[in-house]
Amino acid sequence: MSQVFNFSAGPAMIFPEVLQKAQGELTNWLNQGVSVMEVSHRGKYFMELIAQAEKDLREVYNIPDNYRVLFLQGGARGQFAAIPMNLIGKKGKALYLNSGHWSATAAKEARSFAEIDEITIVENGEQTRITDLDFSHIADQYDYVHYCPNETISGVEIFDVPNVGDAILVADMSSNILSRQIDISKFGVIYAGAQKNLGPAGITLVIIRDDLIGNARKETPSIWNYATQRDADSMINTPPTFAWYLCSLVFKHLKEMGGLSGDRKT
Repeated sequence: MSQVFNFSAGPAMIFPEVLQKAQGELTNWLNQGVSVMEVSHRGKYFMELIAQAEKDLREVYNIPDNYRVLFLQGGARGQFAAIPMNLIGKKGKALYLNSGHWSATAAKEARSFAEIDEITIVENGEQTRITDLDFSHIADQYDYVHYCPNETISGVEIFDVPNVGDAILVADMSSNILSRQIDISKFGVIYAGAQKNLGPAGITLVIIRDDLIGNARKETPSIWNYATQRDADSMINTPPTFAWYLCSLVFKHLKEMGGLSGDRKT
């Protein structure tokens, strides 16, 4: 059978080597005689798995020590609500840079929790182009600035990082996470559904600077409270263990390939 390539905007392909590894371990993970889906998520072996997964991801993505990595549920849509519930503070409002469907959808959800200003940053004409991304002169009016660097529906990808001065920059990287190396220190929060480059649908990655945790509004549900999830190792409820396991295999495989630098090992 010939190789099938999936270029759709939904769940994307996973490395064949990762799938083969998972297939080989499906009924006997770590010689335990059971699948990874059948062990306790708080047992010794699964806790070792999640610790190694975070270590490998930090190495591959050059995540600074002052950032926390969370593996959550609810997809990017869940984060559309979690972001304002955790980050809206004394200023009481946020700025959303509209580049298409997903950034507009995120702004719409956030309006349930705070005052939201929107600026369209895409100009459509004979050639679609991104407008000036320097917002340093207004960003300090807001608790955070949000944008989506890759809009799958409209096919717009933003390679330059918006300039927000000392303000908090939040990025929905569901569609381009781990596609290339970035300077994570320019962001306060990066979040992404796993289904493009991390693994299967069902788990969501959040990379958040330490000082931004612990400021959630009082009524924030515990499942969306970053401090609660941090303190519970991202497991205040039973996590999607198989999705987490597959992500761990992807991170390890990326390391074996030489990381994201393009200097692939053969």
